[in-house]
Amino acid sequence: MRDFDFTEEFQRLLKKAEASAKNQALKPRQMRTFGESQKSQKSVASLKVDKKKEKEKENVGKKKGKAPAEPTPPAAVINGGTVNTGGGGGGQDTIQRNREEFFKKMTGKGSKKITGTSPKPEKEKEKKKGKAPTKWAHGGSTKDAKILDFSGDKESNGTMAGEEDLGDAERAWVGSMSGELKSVGDMYEEEEEKEEEEEEIQHQDSKKSSGFGVFNMFKGLVGQKTITAEAMAPVLDKMRDHLIGKNVAADIADQLCTSVSTKLEGKVLGTFSGVTSTIRQAIRDSLVQILTPKRRIDILRDVMEAKSQNRPYTITFCGVNGVGKSTNLAKICFWLVENGFRVLIAACDTFRAGAVEQLRTHARRMAALHPPENHNGVKMVQLYEKGYGKDAAGIAMEAINFAREQRIDVVLVDTAGRMQDNEPLMRALSKLIKVNQPELVLFVGEALVGNDSVDQLTKFNQALADFSSMENPRLIDGILLTKFDTIDDKVGASISMTYTTGQPVVFVGTGQTYTDLKALNVQAVVNALLK
Repeated sequence: MRDFDFTEEFQRLLKKAEASAKNQALKPRQMRTFGESQKSQKSVASLKVDKKKEKEKENVGKKKGKAPAEPTPPAAVINGGTVNTGGGGGGQDTIQRNREEFFKKMTGKGSKKITGTSPKPEKEKEKKKGKAPTKWAHGGSTKDAKILDFSGDKESNGTMAGEEDLGDAERAWVGSMSGELKSVGDMYEEEEEKEEEEEEIQHQDSKKSSGFGVFNMFKGLVGQKTITAEAMAPVLDKMRDHLIGKNVAADIADQLCTSVSTKLEGKVLGTFSGVTSTIRQAIRDSLVQILTPKRRIDILRDVMEAKSQNRPYTITFCGVNGVGKSTNLAKICFWLVENGFRVLIAACDTFRAGAVEQLRTHARRMAALHPPENHNGVKMVQLYEKGYGKDAAGIAMEAINFAREQRIDVVLVDTAGRMQDNEPLMRALSKLIKVNQPELVLFVGEALVGNDSVDQLTKFNQALADFSSMENPRLIDGILLTKFDTIDDKVGASISMTYTTGQPVVFVGTGQTYTDLKALNVQAVVNALLK
């Protein structure tokens, strides 16, 4: 027997097998032909199902009482091979185990289909009847209406405005506003003006004056003996722009500059310092004259006088929407209570939602600050209300009569905010003032407005005059300026309102607390305007 080298032959066959496998892998997979498939072995007739014959077989089986034969389980495919689970060979244990595994597999896959045909429970049918409404968190229901209703005459449980809600800062307000109101002039520190004009004229080498402010423009009048309108025109134009920048209405700024020009025209002056001081003084005098009231309004004195006559002193608040009538009414109420007067608040704003509740909260808060125990058992603040949708003039009349019977000193009438162009509401306001004849009618306006303040006051006064049907109709007696702390030195609204009505600014609101109520300092406002 000769020696045979298997290594070389093995390597040759291995390379051949690898090359064949690579070629086979690169070829696309080919589908089987119809002849190779199992369908080719079945006829078309064998695929048809005759329902009539099946029903006949079932009927015959029922008549004989024989149960239908158990279907022969199909062959199971395991790892590509076919195992006949129907019988023959392999042992009974193996056949039984294969049949159990096959039926478990078949029932597991078809369980969804089988259960899908079963009748659905009644709960699922009820869900499909209609879409359930969405229930929002904290949405509330009709059951909560009684809890959330604060419009009725309910006794306070102490959680809304009781004494336990008052902080140390609020308790410190008590006793801080007795006497006359503090002046708003503390907000504007008067700047000291340096009189170095003569020295600057002597030093011709100086290029620019060290002075600053609006009066810098008067240096163009140096050396003139007589002041003429042509010489003052450019200066007054700049003054007009300066006043408009301070929130003075344009028409009023024009009239103010015209009056100053008329007053100074033809005046003979000497040095530059004389011209400057004269023009400064003329403008200052005009502004002071506008802001100075024609008649003094001393509310504390007037309340004492009305009290001596056994009648309440009535103040009516009016104005446009959102200017702060109710808030500043509460400030004035606190000021009057601090001075020992009993106050009745008449809730005559029967239009705005929440107006009565706002006044009720203020009344409870002030009653907590000044409880009856501190005033010999006398309630210092009370609220007169009749709900919403009622006649405001009738409520005010009832409140004044109630105050007269109860010997209450002051009645503060809160009215609904209304635009100056709303004729029905302006008629209602005119009716309220005509019927009740309050001692003081205050117009509440914002210090933020400019030209619109003139339009508001003019139309309010015009409406009160037109709809009054009286020979001497009651007009606006005074002005309450709110939000004065938000305007810095742009205090021109006070000039516009006072110039339009000829009535003084009685109160100035400078914040949100009860102590943020001031009186107007004319000199401080003028200094702020000319700063």
